[in-house]
Amino acid sequence: MTIDCGEQTKSPTVLVTGGSRGIGRALCLAFAQADWQVGVHYRERKREAEQTVLLINEDGGTSTTYQADIREAAQVEAMIARFVAVYGRLDTIICNAGIPSSQLLLRLAPEEWENVIATNLTGTFHCLLAAGRQMLKQKYGTIIVVGSYAGLHGDVGQSAYAASKAGVLGLVKASAREWGTHNIRVNAVLPGWHQTELAGAAMPNATELNCHLLGRTPCLQDVAQSIVHLATRQDMSGQVWNLDSRLL
Repeated sequence: MTIDCGEQTKSPTVLVTGGSRGIGRALCLAFAQADWQVGVHYRERKREAEQTVLLINEDGGTSTTYQADIREAAQVEAMIARFVAVYGRLDTIICNAGIPSSQLLLRLAPEEWENVIATNLTGTFHCLLAAGRQMLKQKYGTIIVVGSYAGLHGDVGQSAYAASKAGVLGLVKASAREWGTHNIRVNAVLPGWHQTELAGAAMPNATELNCHLLGRTPCLQDVAQSIVHLATRQDMSGQVWNLDSRLL
Protein backbone atom coordinates (compact mmCIF):
# COMPACT_ATOMS: atom_id res chain seq x y z
CA MET A 1 0.00 0.00 0.00
CA THR A 2 1.33 3.43 -0.94
CA ILE A 3 0.20 6.96 -0.19
CA ASP A 4 0.41 10.19 -2.15
CA CYS A 5 3.52 11.91 -0.79
CA GLY A 6 4.86 13.80 -3.76
CA GLU A 7 7.43 11.57 -5.38
CA GLN A 8 7.58 9.14 -2.42
CA THR A 9 6.55 5.57 -3.24
CA LYS A 10 7.76 3.70 -0.15
CA SER A 11 5.40 2.37 2.48
CA PRO A 12 3.89 5.33 4.34
CA THR A 13 4.96 6.24 7.85
CA VAL A 14 2.84 6.83 10.93
CA LEU A 15 3.60 7.77 14.53
CA VAL A 16 0.97 6.72 17.07
CA THR A 17 1.16 8.45 20.44
CA GLY A 18 0.10 6.28 23.35
CA GLY A 19 0.72 3.18 21.26
CA SER A 20 1.64 0.82 24.08
CA ARG A 21 -1.85 -0.49 24.85
CA GLY A 22 -5.59 -0.19 24.30
CA ILE A 23 -6.75 1.79 21.30
CA GLY A 24 -3.18 2.90 20.58
CA ARG A 25 -1.92 -0.67 20.23
CA ALA A 26 -4.90 -1.62 18.06
CA LEU A 27 -4.07 1.35 15.81
CA CYS A 28 -0.41 0.39 15.55
CA LEU A 29 -1.30 -3.17 14.56
CA ALA A 30 -3.92 -2.03 12.03
CA PHE A 31 -1.51 0.38 10.34
CA ALA A 32 1.22 -2.28 10.24
CA GLN A 33 -1.18 -4.78 8.67
CA ALA A 34 -1.89 -2.17 5.98
CA ASP A 35 1.88 -2.03 5.23
CA TRP A 36 2.69 1.20 7.06
CA GLN A 37 5.96 1.79 8.89
CA VAL A 38 4.88 2.41 12.49
CA GLY A 39 6.38 4.45 15.32
CA VAL A 40 5.05 3.43 18.75
CA HIS A 41 5.17 6.25 21.29
CA TYR A 42 5.05 5.71 25.02
CA ARG A 43 5.74 7.74 28.15
CA GLU A 44 6.34 5.18 30.90
CA ARG A 45 5.11 1.82 29.60
CA LYS A 46 8.25 0.73 27.82
CA ARG A 47 7.58 -2.99 28.15
CA GLU A 48 4.07 -2.68 26.65
CA ALA A 49 5.38 -0.49 23.80
CA GLU A 50 8.10 -3.02 23.04
CA GLN A 51 5.44 -5.74 23.00
CA THR A 52 3.49 -3.74 20.40
CA VAL A 53 6.64 -3.49 18.27
CA LEU A 54 7.31 -7.21 18.72
CA LEU A 55 3.82 -8.10 17.51
CA ILE A 56 4.32 -5.92 14.44
CA ASN A 57 7.79 -7.20 13.63
CA GLU A 58 6.75 -10.85 14.09
CA ASP A 59 4.06 -10.24 11.47
CA GLY A 60 6.64 -8.91 9.00
CA GLY A 61 6.10 -5.22 9.67
CA THR A 62 8.48 -2.38 10.48
CA SER A 63 8.20 -0.62 13.82
CA THR A 64 10.24 1.19 16.49
CA THR A 65 9.50 2.75 19.89
CA TYR A 66 9.74 6.43 20.84
CA GLN A 67 9.68 7.69 24.41
CA ALA A 68 8.46 11.16 25.32
CA ASP A 69 6.35 12.98 27.88
CA ILE A 70 3.95 14.87 25.62
CA ARG A 71 3.45 17.47 28.36
CA GLU A 72 6.99 18.64 27.57
CA ALA A 73 7.36 20.45 24.24
CA ALA A 74 11.09 19.79 23.93
CA GLN A 75 10.60 16.05 24.34
CA VAL A 76 7.94 15.98 21.62
CA GLU A 77 10.15 17.97 19.25
CA ALA A 78 13.00 15.52 19.88
CA MET A 79 10.69 12.55 19.27
CA ILE A 80 9.56 13.90 15.90
CA ALA A 81 13.17 14.59 14.94
CA ARG A 82 14.16 11.01 15.85
CA PHE A 83 11.25 9.60 13.88
CA VAL A 84 12.17 11.57 10.76
CA ALA A 85 15.83 10.57 11.17
CA VAL A 86 14.76 6.89 11.07
CA TYR A 87 12.06 6.98 8.38
CA GLY A 88 12.96 10.08 6.38
CA ARG A 89 9.54 11.70 6.71
CA LEU A 90 6.34 11.80 8.77
CA ASP A 91 3.29 11.06 6.67
CA THR A 92 0.77 10.72 9.50
CA ILE A 93 0.61 11.24 13.24
CA ILE A 94 -2.19 9.82 15.36
CA CYS A 95 -2.55 11.89 18.55
CA ASN A 96 -3.97 9.21 20.80
CA ALA A 97 -2.12 9.65 24.11
CA GLY A 98 -4.28 10.82 26.97
CA ILE A 99 -5.37 10.16 30.53
CA PRO A 100 -8.81 9.73 32.11
CA SER A 101 -10.46 11.62 34.93
CA SER A 102 -13.56 10.63 36.86
CA GLN A 103 -14.42 13.14 39.57
CA LEU A 104 -17.52 15.21 40.21
CA LEU A 105 -16.75 18.88 39.64
CA LEU A 106 -16.99 19.86 43.31
CA ARG A 107 -14.55 17.06 44.22
CA LEU A 108 -12.10 17.77 41.42
CA ALA A 109 -8.72 18.78 42.83
CA PRO A 110 -6.91 21.58 40.96
CA GLU A 111 -3.88 19.28 40.57
CA GLU A 112 -5.96 16.65 38.76
CA TRP A 113 -7.55 19.29 36.52
CA GLU A 114 -4.13 20.67 35.61
CA ASN A 115 -2.68 17.25 34.82
CA VAL A 116 -5.60 16.25 32.59
CA ILE A 117 -5.46 19.53 30.66
CA ALA A 118 -1.65 19.38 30.43
CA THR A 119 -1.76 15.85 29.01
CA ASN A 120 -4.88 15.72 26.87
CA LEU A 121 -5.00 19.28 25.53
CA THR A 122 -1.56 20.84 25.89
CA GLY A 123 0.12 17.52 25.05
CA THR A 124 -1.93 17.30 21.86
CA PHE A 125 -0.96 20.90 21.07
CA HIS A 126 2.72 19.97 21.41
CA CYS A 127 2.25 17.02 19.06
CA LEU A 128 0.39 19.08 16.46
CA LEU A 129 3.00 21.83 16.60
CA ALA A 130 5.99 19.52 16.19
CA ALA A 131 4.34 17.38 13.51
CA GLY A 132 2.96 20.43 11.73
CA ARG A 133 6.41 22.00 11.41
CA GLN A 134 7.74 18.83 9.79
CA MET A 135 4.72 18.53 7.49
CA LEU A 136 5.01 22.16 6.42
CA LYS A 137 8.54 21.37 5.25
CA GLN A 138 7.25 18.32 3.37
CA LYS A 139 4.23 20.21 1.99
CA TYR A 140 1.89 17.36 2.95
CA GLY A 141 0.78 15.29 5.92
CA THR A 142 -2.15 13.90 7.87
CA ILE A 143 -2.93 14.49 11.54
CA ILE A 144 -5.68 12.53 13.27
CA VAL A 145 -6.59 13.39 16.85
CA VAL A 146 -8.43 10.86 18.99
CA GLY A 147 -11.15 12.84 20.70
CA SER A 148 -14.15 11.82 22.78
CA TYR A 149 -17.91 12.00 22.66
CA ALA A 150 -17.62 13.64 26.08
CA GLY A 151 -15.94 16.61 24.42
CA LEU A 152 -19.21 17.38 22.64
CA HIS A 153 -21.78 16.42 25.26
CA GLY A 154 -20.00 16.23 28.60
CA ASP A 155 -20.81 13.59 31.18
CA VAL A 156 -21.29 13.30 34.93
CA GLY A 157 -17.92 13.14 36.65
CA GLN A 158 -16.07 14.03 33.45
CA SER A 159 -15.54 17.79 33.84
CA ALA A 160 -11.77 17.82 33.34
CA TYR A 161 -11.76 15.10 30.70
CA ALA A 162 -14.66 16.60 28.74
CA ALA A 163 -13.11 20.07 28.87
CA SER A 164 -9.78 18.76 27.60
CA LYS A 165 -11.45 16.90 24.73
CA ALA A 166 -13.65 19.88 23.83
CA GLY A 167 -10.50 21.98 23.58
CA VAL A 168 -8.92 19.38 21.33
CA LEU A 169 -11.81 19.68 18.85
CA GLY A 170 -11.30 23.44 18.62
CA LEU A 171 -7.59 22.89 18.08
CA VAL A 172 -8.30 20.43 15.27
CA LYS A 173 -10.63 22.80 13.44
CA ALA A 174 -8.35 25.82 13.81
CA SER A 175 -5.22 23.99 12.65
CA ALA A 176 -7.11 22.46 9.73
CA ARG A 177 -8.01 25.98 8.56
CA GLU A 178 -4.45 27.25 8.97
CA TRP A 179 -2.70 24.33 7.26
CA GLY A 180 -5.18 23.32 4.57
CA THR A 181 -3.47 25.37 1.85
CA HIS A 182 -0.25 23.50 2.64
CA ASN A 183 -1.86 20.11 1.90
CA ILE A 184 -1.94 19.15 5.59
CA ARG A 185 -5.15 17.43 6.68
CA VAL A 186 -6.28 17.56 10.31
CA ASN A 187 -9.26 15.53 11.52
CA ALA A 188 -10.64 14.21 14.80
CA VAL A 189 -12.21 10.84 15.54
CA LEU A 190 -14.50 9.83 18.37
CA PRO A 191 -13.73 6.13 18.92
CA GLY A 192 -16.51 5.33 21.38
CA TRP A 193 -16.35 3.09 24.45
CA HIS A 194 -13.88 0.22 24.60
CA GLN A 195 -12.96 -2.06 27.49
CA THR A 196 -9.49 -0.62 28.04
CA GLU A 197 -7.60 0.62 31.07
CA LEU A 198 -8.48 4.18 30.07
CA ALA A 199 -12.21 3.43 30.26
CA GLY A 200 -11.88 1.60 33.57
CA ALA A 201 -14.98 1.43 35.76
CA ALA A 202 -16.70 4.13 33.68
CA MET A 203 -17.31 1.61 30.86
CA PRO A 204 -21.12 1.36 30.49
CA ASN A 205 -22.86 -1.98 30.79
CA ALA A 206 -25.45 -3.37 28.39
CA THR A 207 -28.34 -1.68 30.22
CA GLU A 208 -26.73 1.75 29.77
CA LEU A 209 -26.44 1.74 25.98
CA ASN A 210 -29.84 3.21 25.08
CA CYS A 211 -28.10 6.19 23.49
CA HIS A 212 -26.38 3.83 21.03
CA LEU A 213 -28.72 3.31 18.08
CA LEU A 214 -27.33 -0.19 17.53
CA GLY A 215 -27.50 -1.04 21.21
CA ARG A 216 -23.81 -1.87 21.40
CA THR A 217 -20.38 -0.31 21.58
CA PRO A 218 -18.14 -0.48 18.49
CA CYS A 219 -15.60 -3.20 17.75
CA LEU A 220 -12.08 -1.98 18.51
CA GLN A 221 -10.63 -3.53 15.35
CA ASP A 222 -13.32 -1.87 13.19
CA VAL A 223 -12.55 1.49 14.79
CA ALA A 224 -8.84 1.03 14.09
CA GLN A 225 -9.53 0.11 10.47
CA SER A 226 -11.72 3.20 10.06
CA ILE A 227 -8.88 5.41 11.30
CA VAL A 228 -6.40 3.76 8.93
CA HIS A 229 -8.85 4.41 6.09
CA LEU A 230 -9.24 8.06 7.11
CA ALA A 231 -5.47 8.48 7.09
CA THR A 232 -5.42 7.64 3.37
CA ARG A 233 -8.19 10.02 2.32
CA GLN A 234 -6.69 12.98 0.50
CA ASP A 235 -9.64 15.39 0.46
CA MET A 236 -11.00 15.41 4.01
CA SER A 237 -9.97 17.90 6.67
CA GLY A 238 -11.40 19.77 9.63
CA GLN A 239 -13.93 17.03 10.32
CA VAL A 240 -15.05 15.24 13.48
CA TRP A 241 -15.80 11.59 12.73
CA ASN A 242 -17.99 9.67 15.16
CA LEU A 243 -17.16 5.96 15.01
CA ASP A 244 -20.04 4.54 17.05
CA SER A 245 -23.84 4.71 16.74
CA ARG A 246 -24.55 7.67 19.04
CA LEU A 247 -26.01 10.77 17.42
CA LEU A 248 -23.82 13.89 17.57
